[in-house]
Amino acid sequence: MGGGSVLLAIAVALGAYSAHAAKGAPHPEAARLLQTAVLYQFVHGIGIVFAGLMARNGHAPWLVGAGVLHFVGIILFCGSLWVLALTMKSLGATAPVGGMCFIAGWIAMAMHAFTKA
Repeated sequence: MGGGSVLLAIAVALGAYSAHAAKGAPHPEAARLLQTAVLYQFVHGIGIVFAGLMARNGHAPWLVGAGVLHFVGIILFCGSLWVLALTMKSLGATAPVGGMCFIAGWIAMAMHAFTKA
């Protein structure tokens, strides 16, 4: 939960920064890229907090996996969008791999729910 809360605080700061950074960024779609990165960090940061709250009730390996996958997804997906927007350098398949981490994280949460039902 703490890690997710920190990621949410960082997302707020990055959202404020991106409003200014996009104006001078070399990529013509910088504002859209940064807005997407911040949105996905918010959504998946909330997912990490939610997984932490659900995991408080005992042994929850699926939720630990969900939190880790969401964290890795934030680093890969959101980070690659920031790099692209601010430097015009693509990190190749980093964003799609991060997106797959996001999907796998939500599936891990679903697996926790299905195995606890």
